[in-house]
Amino acid sequence: MKKEIKDRREHLEKHYTLLTKEVTEQGENWHKEVNIIVNERKFEIQEMKTRHFAALQEEEDEIKQSISKVDEGIQTLNKLLDSNDVSQTMAYISKNADLRKMPPRKGITLPSFTSTLKVDRVQLRRMFGSLSPLAITTEERDDFDTQTAGTTATVKRMLEESKLITTTDTEYKFPVNLQSIACLDEETFWAGGKDKSIKLYNFNGNLMKAIQTRSSNLPGDIAVTGIGDLIYTDPDTKTVNIVKNEQIQEVIRLREWKPHNVCSTISGDLLVSMESCDKRPSKIVRYSDFKEKQTIQSDIDNKPLFSTYHLKYLCENKNRDICVSDFGGRVVVVINQAGRVRFRFFGHPFHAKGSFQPLGIATDSISHILVADYNSHSIHVLNKDGEFLCYINSCNLDFPWGLCVDIKDNLFVAEWHSGQVKKIKYLSDMYQLRHYCFL
Repeated sequence: MKKEIKDRREHLEKHYTLLTKEVTEQGENWHKEVNIIVNERKFEIQEMKTRHFAALQEEEDEIKQSISKVDEGIQTLNKLLDSNDVSQTMAYISKNADLRKMPPRKGITLPSFTSTLKVDRVQLRRMFGSLSPLAITTEERDDFDTQTAGTTATVKRMLEESKLITTTDTEYKFPVNLQSIACLDEETFWAGGKDKSIKLYNFNGNLMKAIQTRSSNLPGDIAVTGIGDLIYTDPDTKTVNIVKNEQIQEVIRLREWKPHNVCSTISGDLLVSMESCDKRPSKIVRYSDFKEKQTIQSDIDNKPLFSTYHLKYLCENKNRDICVSDFGGRVVVVINQAGRVRFRFFGHPFHAKGSFQPLGIATDSISHILVADYNSHSIHVLNKDGEFLCYINSCNLDFPWGLCVDIKDNLFVAEWHSGQVKKIKYLSDMYQLRHYCFL
């Protein structure tokens, strides 16, 4: 617990440093934009001034030309007065009528500056951006985390060899392909793939129910909420939908993003992975009561956390970490509640670089992270800190894709080609471990 406080303090220091950096950058961006606008207006003023002075110069040149003509006329008359040549006097034609026509005066309206926005400090603060309020809550620790001398803890451990319990056939056989699976209870599970219907099966292989998507499009992914409602994404309509009593309700609609993978969290929030319509880096958005609460897209250095490829299965661990299987990036990214990276897993180091193809991801009651590796036909098992523990590859897995874990920590694997769902036991049954204090 003491070490955890230290780690959290270090994380807080980074978080507040980043927060300060974001506000500073916002201020610099505002200054930059204001300076650009000021320079644009100065350039416009200088251009108007140049044109104005040019117009005055043109008017002055016309006046000088008229004065020159008047002077020429006076000189001509003076010569006639001094001359005794009557023929020149008789031939003289007065130019007074032309000289009376004065050059036109240019009417120029002086430009003025009008501010369209009265500087209002309150409004400026609102436009600049706001900080979400600091929320400090008190959470009960898990019993296992706070065991004291002489108390008993219930624990589980990995089996030396995983056991295949059952194999269930579904209608999602190639080329339809089975992709997603979500446990409803100990007896039934929802399955989804390249089919317009999401189907509910029991573990005897009996089809219990089929729900056709509202748009008749293929679902992107499925999940089950804590109260048993079915959630599915529809990338084509850019919506997230909920099924209650066999009635489909659209709960989230996006415009520039396509929702793909989804999971329901311990607190009842939804985590949705999204693909940008204009090829920006993907992001994960947390929704509370179907309202956007948090966006996770970049790391502390403002670099993208995820690839642009759409497949990003995700789940929430017992310690509230968000576990993301990024197929395009060939990596599992684990992020804490604040959206900061805890670790990345690129597959077992014995494997060739880039051969890791993570798809479905799930967690169990002791915060193991289980990842389906499509390429190696196996399940990677990590602890909550990203340390590789073992493979699950003794159950003849064939292109594993979707994963889920039930309340008894049984693992269910959806196979892409065969359309089968395999129930696997990989943890021991619970046993009692007593802690003693020796003085």
